[in-house]
Amino acid sequence: MATATTGVASTAGSAEDTRTVDEMSLFEVMREDAHAALERDPAASSIWDIVFYSTGTHIVWAYRRHHWLYTHGMRSLALLLAKRTRRKLGADIFPSAQIGRRFSIDHGIGVVIGATSIIGDDCLIYQGVTLGMTGKHGGKRHPTLGNNVMVGAGAIVLGNITIGDNSKVAAGSVVVHDVPHDVTVAGVPAKVVRDRRFNGPRLVEDDFDPTKLDDENIRWSCAL
Repeated sequence: MATATTGVASTAGSAEDTRTVDEMSLFEVMREDAHAALERDPAASSIWDIVFYSTGTHIVWAYRRHHWLYTHGMRSLALLLAKRTRRKLGADIFPSAQIGRRFSIDHGIGVVIGATSIIGDDCLIYQGVTLGMTGKHGGKRHPTLGNNVMVGAGAIVLGNITIGDNSKVAAGSVVVHDVPHDVTVAGVPAKVVRDRRFNGPRLVEDDFDPTKLDDENIRWSCAL
């Protein structure tokens, strides 16, 4: 199970809490999921909006219960309940998949996460995402997502590949190769379209607009 310190600040835990999912109670993990969904969903006005109306959170919570059953010797019951969730909520997460803390699914319809998938902490995926395999049978055959990864709507990530920490997969992309950390990939097949791995000093922020400044010296420095 991938682990990390808290990437999404929430009232459910402190930033120093580095426990893994397996070291927490089921209720603690589900509570963190709800608070993470609230912070990521501008349409939700309170935690009760998430609890009662967030389909994505209901899918995550269903997976948490199924995974607990699966890992506590009740495999058949876990698979049966997962089948019911597919019919009821329109998402298919295999109970053996390993998913970290503060996981969010936005909208949720059409999400498929395969049996050997591994997802780190603070990840967000949108509707229609598939974490699937490429035809290999046996062993690790599904993707691994690092911490703080975002996968856009309709994206397909295939095979035993790794999406690095803090990376983003654009909507509709098809990813079949490893993705480095701190980049954005897009396209079919997906390629790097933005690279945030530079850690040196920056004169300005990435979204800085020098045309809005009156100081000519600053405008010139931005053009260098």
